[in-house]
Amino acid sequence: MSASVAVVSGFLRIPSIQKSQNPSFLFSRPKKSLVRPISASSSELPENVRNFWKWLRDQGVVSGKSVAEPAVVPEGLGLVARRDIGRNEVVLEIPKRLWINPETVTASKIGPLCGGLKPWVSVALFLIREKYEEESSWRVYLDMLPQSTDSTVFWSEEELAELKGTQLLSTTLGVKEYVENEFLKLEQEILLPNKDLFSSRITLDDFIWAFGILKSRAFSRLRGQNLVLIPLADLINHNPAIKTEDYAYEIKGAGLFSRDLLFSLKSPVYVKAGEQVYIQYDLNKSNAELALDYGFVESNPKRNSYTLTIEIPESDPFFGDKLDIAESNKMGETGYFDIVDGQTLPAGMLQYLRLVALGGPDAFLLESIFNNTIWGHLELPVSRTNEELICRVVRDACKSALSGFDTTIEEDEKLLDKGKLEPRLEMALKIRIGEKRVLLQIDQIFKDRELELDILEYYQERRLKDLGLVGEQGDIIFWETK
Repeated sequence: MSASVAVVSGFLRIPSIQKSQNPSFLFSRPKKSLVRPISASSSELPENVRNFWKWLRDQGVVSGKSVAEPAVVPEGLGLVARRDIGRNEVVLEIPKRLWINPETVTASKIGPLCGGLKPWVSVALFLIREKYEEESSWRVYLDMLPQSTDSTVFWSEEELAELKGTQLLSTTLGVKEYVENEFLKLEQEILLPNKDLFSSRITLDDFIWAFGILKSRAFSRLRGQNLVLIPLADLINHNPAIKTEDYAYEIKGAGLFSRDLLFSLKSPVYVKAGEQVYIQYDLNKSNAELALDYGFVESNPKRNSYTLTIEIPESDPFFGDKLDIAESNKMGETGYFDIVDGQTLPAGMLQYLRLVALGGPDAFLLESIFNNTIWGHLELPVSRTNEELICRVVRDACKSALSGFDTTIEEDEKLLDKGKLEPRLEMALKIRIGEKRVLLQIDQIFKDRELELDILEYYQERRLKDLGLVGEQGDIIFWETK
């Protein structure tokens, strides 16, 4: 491609922690419960979970009248209805004194050290310190947390090798590097100068554990709370059959004359006694994001996506003009476009591609006289040269990305059909299949567009029509002077 267009190699998304700050919950793969769960009232429940339930009773949070309780379910642990639960009925309410959030850290012994830390880093450090404190008031809760999850941040090198060629692999490695850098900074600024406050040496593995716990269990997007762990509520599992996130949870006042706050969890659907209570974690996350955050994927093709990353290179002679136009249309030097399996191209993608590819005879559209209209012009093909260029660049990028895989879709599907696979291998196969399908879909879209290049109407033709200089058959109208 010419200097006027740059597509980031492999369309790889820049890892972003902020993008993943959505509600997070349990650590396992959601399946329909096929066996009767072992509930909190049963002696068969693990001792740590029984102790946790007793702790909640002692805190006055649960009682014999509670509508749901912890249980061993196919996912691992979950919440099971003790009686029929109606749609939008409250399942549990947890008071603020049992939340773990940045305020909890501020009020702790390490609070004075954490004022300048990122909120998630301070909470992660708090979790690790309390984990190693035998007399921690959070001991019962911490003893119930898993040592790892199926999130890709916990995968071994051998397991990650199954993701070769995927954007998820690049994102996972980027996230792990980010976490490691945060830990090294924390170690130099907080841990080493304050060894007396920590009963055990904190390691990178500890920090990755805390990061994984927060990614998979912390709630966000709550009133005044962007990062909070809610004991008991974080046992709620995800069910893809639930299609709404509305009203599943909220923060509300404890009463008319109380300043205390409660985290309230509701069931979005009717649940029979003995069945597991579920919610929808996030309707907008891709399978790659689900795998990174929670450690599972869905079979829903709408969860398959691929991110096309396009940038305006600084070497472009029209860099400044193009950047001004992009920014005036709520975009920037780099554009990220998530293409979803079976869906049309995202809004603004073709316009951005055409803008980045503008050059040569088409560069007149970058003149200031077109500032207020150029984005509208870019909704339609600019010229054959411009349209052919964006088709070629995108198709070349798709072919390059597909060449990074060691297997075909057919080979992956054949292996998947055999069944009895390790959960992480099954996840890797589904991710590979999903990303390859979307890449082939993108390639087909622009292949079809290449076949239409000769019949598309371009800017100059549209302009001549607007001026009345082109007839109905596309012929140019001439006037004879007398």
